[in-house]
Amino acid sequence: MTEDRTAQTLRSIAPYLADWASFQAAYHGIPGLQLAVGRRGEVFVDLAWGKADVETGEDLTSDHLFRVASHSKTFTGVLVMQLVERGELRLDDRAGDLVSELDGSRAAGVTVRELLGHQAGIIRDSSDGDFWQHSRPFLDRDEVLECVRAEGVVFEPNEHFKYTNIGYSLLGIIIERVTGKTYDEVARVAVVEPLGLTRTGTELDPARAAEYAAGHTGRIAHGDARRVIPHVDTRAMAAATGWYSTALEMVRYGAAHVHGDTTLISDASKRLMQRDESRVTVRGKQLGRYGVGIEVGKVGDREVVGHSGGYPGHITRTWIDPVDGIVVSALTNSVDGTAGQIANGVIQLINLALAAADEVAASAATSGTASATSGKGGDPVPGVPADAPVGRFANLWGVSDVVDLGGILHAINVRAAEPAEVAQRLVVSDGRLVQEPVAGFGTVGEPVQTERDADGVIVSVRIGAMTSWPVEEFRKRSAG
Repeated sequence: MTEDRTAQTLRSIAPYLADWASFQAAYHGIPGLQLAVGRRGEVFVDLAWGKADVETGEDLTSDHLFRVASHSKTFTGVLVMQLVERGELRLDDRAGDLVSELDGSRAAGVTVRELLGHQAGIIRDSSDGDFWQHSRPFLDRDEVLECVRAEGVVFEPNEHFKYTNIGYSLLGIIIERVTGKTYDEVARVAVVEPLGLTRTGTELDPARAAEYAAGHTGRIAHGDARRVIPHVDTRAMAAATGWYSTALEMVRYGAAHVHGDTTLISDASKRLMQRDESRVTVRGKQLGRYGVGIEVGKVGDREVVGHSGGYPGHITRTWIDPVDGIVVSALTNSVDGTAGQIANGVIQLINLALAAADEVAASAATSGTASATSGKGGDPVPGVPADAPVGRFANLWGVSDVVDLGGILHAINVRAAEPAEVAQRLVVSDGRLVQEPVAGFGTVGEPVQTERDADGVIVSVRIGAMTSWPVEEFRKRSAG
């Protein structure tokens, strides 16, 4: 796909991405959502939906700060790679050689690379991780080191992938020992200032207390009330989970992980960080992939890197396509927030639109036109008819969006978590708008019927066998 077509397509679908994400947030009952979508310096979506605090009723804005939690690990990975590039640290340096307090402990021999890739076998959160539910403070430096010495090693190095916040807290201490500065000082000079970030930092800033979106409890049952969870300092665990940011600034940070952008680290360092260090497989089932300081994933056919984050009251997810440059960041402010689901769904919609745009362009190049009104021999023709029934419609069985994605009309069950799995194309065949004539359990191949009033406003749509109405009209009918 050409650069211009990618950007044009993203601009065209941006309003729908925000609309779809807002519906998902409302449908799942989360308090608030920030969503940002960008590519190569251009921001396509900057959404703030819902409440920053359900107890005060404060509206969420794009400026509210979220605790991005384990995104912190990617920042720490960048700081380590900068030290490696400058020759101040090596990935195969042993922790015991860098932190003398570990001398004689089982953890002394683990390497920086093993810590970054969660292959050091280090305990996840100590034997008392109740700081995650605020029953005790997060660990300070002495407590982290004592934990590593006394109970740190669970597996031998490289025996298993074992995710560890304690291991990343140790990396924060290593950065301080190598530089002679605090983790916060290093991060501000090495990441925050070069990227011009003004709403991003390593740890809770009491001076900005009013700027943070409140965290909220999850719900055990659907009708449960949510309570606000106060923000706390993560102390010596900031390198693992302390950072805060906004969706917009996470997109700006994510762009620095795209190949060709050397603001923070070289492409050589990115390739090292982003290749598979671990394929996390249990009993034959792959649960995930991890690189060297960053998570590796795939959404559809799109290879992505990034991280999720879980802080008491905030659930977050950022995905970066390091080749194409697309960055999506979704931040939610409840323990049961659907940030990962929303970020994945947005990328699926982007994938659908870009694939459609390529198809439309190929068809136009072949036929010399992108006509959406006729087809020879009944062949479906890409394109969107001028009178297409675009909108959101509901009936007894669900809610569907009819939307132009990349120049091809799609019908999408907007309740579904994975839009790519349920999207159905609507195409013109023999002069009629029909559901794409492919194999399927639904009403594939059948015509789409639209009823309009005297002013041309859509009254109802029949996609297959059942009538659907604009949402507000359906609500009135249901209420009556």
